[in-house]
Amino acid sequence: MADKNYKIDLQKLMSLPLKAVDEEWVVERAATVKIPLQGQRFYRHGWQSWSFSGWLPLGDDSPSPPRDPFAILLNEDTPYADRLAQTAAGLTIIEEAEGKLLLLGALDLGGRIFLEKDHVLGKYEQGQGDWLIATGPTDALLTGYAQALKERHGQFRHTKAPRVWCSWYSLYYFISETLLLKVLRGLDDLPFDVFQIDDGWQQTIGDWQPNRKFPNGMAEMARQIRKTGRLSGLWLAPFLAHERSSLFREHPDWLLRDEQGRLVLAAKHWGGNVYALDVTHPAVQDWLGALMRQIREWGYEYIKLDFLYAAALPAKRHQEMPREAAYRLGLEILRQNLGNAFLLACGALIIPSLGLCDAIRISPDVAAYWVNRPYQQVSGWSAPGMKNAIYTSLHRLWLQPLVHPDPDVVYFHHRAQHLSEAQKSLQRDLAWICGYRATSDLPWWLTPAEREALRTFWEHQPKVQKVAPYRFLLDAREVDFRPVLEPIRPSHYPKALAGQLGFLQDAWQLGRPALLASRFGK
Repeated sequence: MADKNYKIDLQKLMSLPLKAVDEEWVVERAATVKIPLQGQRFYRHGWQSWSFSGWLPLGDDSPSPPRDPFAILLNEDTPYADRLAQTAAGLTIIEEAEGKLLLLGALDLGGRIFLEKDHVLGKYEQGQGDWLIATGPTDALLTGYAQALKERHGQFRHTKAPRVWCSWYSLYYFISETLLLKVLRGLDDLPFDVFQIDDGWQQTIGDWQPNRKFPNGMAEMARQIRKTGRLSGLWLAPFLAHERSSLFREHPDWLLRDEQGRLVLAAKHWGGNVYALDVTHPAVQDWLGALMRQIREWGYEYIKLDFLYAAALPAKRHQEMPREAAYRLGLEILRQNLGNAFLLACGALIIPSLGLCDAIRISPDVAAYWVNRPYQQVSGWSAPGMKNAIYTSLHRLWLQPLVHPDPDVVYFHHRAQHLSEAQKSLQRDLAWICGYRATSDLPWWLTPAEREALRTFWEHQPKVQKVAPYRFLLDAREVDFRPVLEPIRPSHYPKALAGQLGFLQDAWQLGRPALLASRFGK
């Protein structure tokens, strides 16, 4: 392959599936592609929102798989999680010893890439599909791959991402109608577009009706938000059913099961087991459509759908099909019934979501700390924390032509959090680079200076220019993300103790301020 200008004629490329275009790009249709290769490092693309993405040395076992099986379930594609440092979901770039770069990217659903000792292997889980093979500079490779995916799957509907206030990272589950209306009033003079209600409004996961903390109902809540001139936003996890839900009790035939007929666990969360709906079941499809129409009838125009990976878990389905095709089918039903609402997908498969949502969360959860070392030890690089969130987000900026990349919220307040001003500034600058500006700060937690900083964050969108790997100009100011690349040194806690310490640290750092805010308002 020649080494010249790396431009691609997409129409020509997609019409010539077995031929080279300008000697730099090849599309090959096959179940498997094997490329002999000796390399130094590779770009590992993660399966879903929270899966680690970034550059790794070849032949190294770092990062190791999460040690907690429930962290694996939550963050990785379970059939491949034991080879986290040697697999990629749909896309890899290999850097050879002399600096030559080669991209192998799946253009269809279900592509997996395996890094072996002397070759890279691309394989579709079922059937054949198209593979894009190219050489060139990293940015040109990723731009060309994004263009090819756009041609195949489409892109966002809403060309501009809204400015968002979200309840989760200040109040967590401790929300109520009274408290949220107080927050809304306190933010009234600030320039944002969406007031989004997150987890905590529903009766339980699967029973999507308001609980007793919202006595006037969700339609009235949406009406109060719209009175301020903002869009009303709402969080759901539509592919899940908690074991305590009426959905779980009344419709056991709607749930995914394995070959032995056992229920497929999707998460251990909300104080119990959570299972996955079978989106290929006609009754489930009807239920999902009716649920989305209900949300729209209530008046919600910005919809955050979470834990979406559940629809693609390995299982026996009512209608047999590849699991990523089933996921896309489920997401298509949601999209069709949401109409023109802005759709943010979270815990979402990246490539199978393209063309169906406006935004995708591209990182693990941020948190009010840089790194939680005990949590990191059991959950790996997908553990919540600002460092992990920024790291994976930086390595998914290539998605910008296809979808609005959501790097999660930015903190401005100084209460009950453990981030330096420099660390908070990096996340703010990343949000500007992504063009997706959200916060969860409570108005009464902000000093006058912090409130003005938040106002500037929402009012101003700087001109962004990439000047080098991990370095950007925002207007005339240079931002350098290279400190985020410094490795996290492992702590040496026993597995069980590490998990307990991580949970307790999160409960204290995250739950305490939320509980205080919900009870006392300040």
